Amino acid sequence: MYMMIASALVPVFFVMLLGYFAGKRGIVDNGNIKSLNMFLMMFTLPAALFTAIARTHRDVIIQNAPLMAVLAISLLVVFGVMAVLQYKAFKLSRADGAVQMLTVSFPNFASIGLPLLSGIYGAQAALPVAIAIATGSVTISPLTLTLLELSKQPEGAGGGFGQFLGALRKSVSKPIFIAPMLGVILALAGVEMPPLVDKSLSLIGAATAGAGLFLTGLILSAQPIRINGNVVVGVLLKNVLQPLLAALVVRLLDVPQPLAGEVVLLIAIPAGFFGLVFGAGYGARPAVAGSTLVASSLASIVTLAVAIALVAPH
Repeated sequence: MYMMIASALVPVFFVMLLGYFAGKRGIVDNGNIKSLNMFLMMFTLPAALFTAIARTHRDVIIQNAPLMAVLAISLLVVFGVMAVLQYKAFKLSRADGAVQMLTVSFPNFASIGLPLLSGIYGAQAALPVAIAIATGSVTISPLTLTLLELSKQPEGAGGGFGQFLGALRKSVSKPIFIAPMLGVILALAGVEMPPLVDKSLSLIGAATAGAGLFLTGLILSAQPIRINGNVVVGVLLKNVLQPLLAALVVRLLDVPQPLAGEVVLLIAIPAGFFGLVFGAGYGARPAVAGSTLVASSLASIVTLAVAIALVAPH
């Protein structure tokens, strides 16, 4: 079991440490990450999301509707709870709060999902991981981008609902949202990607996890890592309460195996790097989000082991 967890987590820490080392030693400028962030947000991540979804057969997507329902509920509920905590309890700014909300509510599916689930469920694990990334990309990701767009305006600026709609329109016009939605449309329409298109987009998309983790390490190298109340609450929500919520929803919806076990393990994956990557494009790099990501990943050595022991097939 622990070798399985190590195979999922060690590469994540290795690439983040490379980015951290490069930033600390000045090999890569950790104060000017706009180009690397644009590479991720405009090219690699949209390509990865599009190919993962578009190559999925329509019948398979429909069969996995319970998986998507559990994922969406688990992500959105924690995102909402984090919104209240960040803005009401911890008094973070609109942008910093949005980054922390996505960091905690969106597990690191992109880097940890496949190696973790494939060690338990075999080759079939690729599909639930792709669905998990897609679900987050069309639910909490656009909400985060909307908050980040709103953060460009003064906190007390007027506009109300119209202002929100304008920010939402900007967020859903970005490749990070358009790509997975287009993938869903093509998959449901039964349109198959030409092999050359699939291979071409897969090549650039394959850089997503590595580049994202390297960028995360760069961001962490420019800020202190401190454990405070916000970090502790974030880790508890991500590593403990979110998987328990997923398990509860699985029971309420009577989700069959192996889908039930897969979705609980996916939600048990520690905090992801999307929040920091999104925030970097808007100049938002809250130290609390980086600290939460590191603490959640370390805590998952224990929490993932418990989740595997409880839900993995024996």
